[in-house]
Amino acid sequence: MQTELRAVKTRMNNAEERISDMEDRIMEITQSSQQTENRIKKLESNVRDLWDNIKRANLRIIGIPEGVEKDKGMENIFEEIIAGNFPNLKDTGFKTQEAQRAPNKLNPNRPTPRHIIIKMAKVSDKERILKAAREKQNVTYKGTPIRISADFSTETLQARREWQEIFKVLKGKNMQPRILYPARISFKIEGEIKIFPNKQKLKEYSNAKPRFKEILKGLL
Repeated sequence: MQTELRAVKTRMNNAEERISDMEDRIMEITQSSQQTENRIKKLESNVRDLWDNIKRANLRIIGIPEGVEKDKGMENIFEEIIAGNFPNLKDTGFKTQEAQRAPNKLNPNRPTPRHIIIKMAKVSDKERILKAAREKQNVTYKGTPIRISADFSTETLQARREWQEIFKVLKGKNMQPRILYPARISFKIEGEIKIFPNKQKLKEYSNAKPRFKEILKGLL
């Protein structure tokens, strides 16, 4: 009888050891998967930053009708936009290195005109134009509202677009919202400038501010 009990106990001990080994292996695999995922995210972030750096001197002009550049050329259209909207900048000697539609190929089913990408010779010139556009707010080309923004990688643009509806609401409340690089939102509340890297952090903040939470109802 004791021999059988010892045998059972031995089998149980062996089983426990195998289970413990399997648990350790599962933990190793889980940690390895997490490390791999973290490495992938880091690489994706590095690629995004690289593309953003390449586009650092670019301006993106949105809303210019297709085909108008055939007669005038994109550089001339850009000069008209500057002269018509920012007269104090027209004689500053801005130089462009390149101007083109994006994407290059026209899709006849596209409902809106392709954007125009302007590569400035100097990043400082791009920043001056963006600052002027933010201050003027209503930028036009021959009476048609257009937008001038910085040019970013696809990933950064998508992340920034996720703030779009919240940005509109905050702007309507005169809270001076801004989208900071790469995709953070800032705004003024109770006399202070607040900055949030993502919607989760903004949600946590709003939970402690009932009136502010009501403003963002349905957006977080």
